[in-house]
Amino acid sequence: MSEKSYEVRPNQSIELLKELHILTRDGKMNQDSRRKLKQVYHLFQFIEPLLEEVHREKGHVSLVDHGAGKSYLGFILYDLFYKGLPPGDSSHVYGIETRADLVDKSVELAARLGFDGMSFVNLSVAESIVSEQLPSTVDIVTALHACNTATDDAIRFALQKQAGHIVVVPCCQAEVAGVLRRNKGKSLANALTEIWRHPLHTREFGSQVTNVLRCLQLEAHGYQVSVTELVGWEHSMKNELIVAQYKNLPRRRPAERLAEVLGTLGLDELRERFFVST
Repeated sequence: MSEKSYEVRPNQSIELLKELHILTRDGKMNQDSRRKLKQVYHLFQFIEPLLEEVHREKGHVSLVDHGAGKSYLGFILYDLFYKGLPPGDSSHVYGIETRADLVDKSVELAARLGFDGMSFVNLSVAESIVSEQLPSTVDIVTALHACNTATDDAIRFALQKQAGHIVVVPCCQAEVAGVLRRNKGKSLANALTEIWRHPLHTREFGSQVTNVLRCLQLEAHGYQVSVTELVGWEHSMKNELIVAQYKNLPRRRPAERLAEVLGTLGLDELRERFFVST
C-alpha cells in the first residue's frame, strides 16, 4: 500500500487508474504503467498552471486532447483538475481520435465515472476544425506522444481554433526524415548533407529538424515558445516538450527563417505541412 501511495497522487481516483489499466484490479503497477503515469503527471505539472490561469481569467477553461488514443491524459486531467470545479462550471475536456473503437470506449468510461464535462469525437483533423461538435475557439490544445504527423495535425487544429496555449510531446517523427532520405542525392554538393548521410543520422536529424520547424511555425503565428524535457531520458526517448503561449509576437522573422530552413535542407515540399498564415 505504501508503494501505491507513493506513486499515485493523493487526489487521484484509484478506480480511474484501474479502468485505464494503469493499476491492476488489486492496485499494483508494473514498470511500464509506472513510466506512463510518471510522464502524464509530469505533463500535468506543466498544464495545471495554464488551466488555473485561464479559469481565473475567464471563469471556465476548454481543453482539447488531439490524437487522444485511449485518453489517459484527458481522463487524468479531468480527475485531477476539472472534477474539483464547482457545480455548473462550463469547463470542458474534448478528446479527438480517429479510431472509432477507442472513442466508443472513452465515451462509455466517462459516462460510467460521471465525468459529465468530457466529450469524445471520432473525427479527422480537417473535420475537427469545422465540426459543430467542438467550439469555434479553445483555450488549450494538448497532444501526448501523437505519432509522426499527428503532432502537426494538433498544431494545425490549435492554430485554426486560436488556442491560447499549446502543449505537445511529439513522437515517431518520420516524415521529414523520409524527405531528407529521398532528396539526399540531389543535395550532394551541399556539405550539410553529411549531417544526415548515414541512415541513423537521417532518422535522428529528421526528428530534430521536425521539432525546430514546429517551433518556428508557432513563432510565425505569434506564439512564445519554450522547449524542454518532459521526464528523464531513462524513462522515454520521445521526451521533448513544446509549450507555446499566444502573445501576438512579431511574425516576419520566424516565418523567413522557417522558409530558409526548408529551402536549405531540401524540404520545400513540406511547406504546406508547416504552413504560415498570411
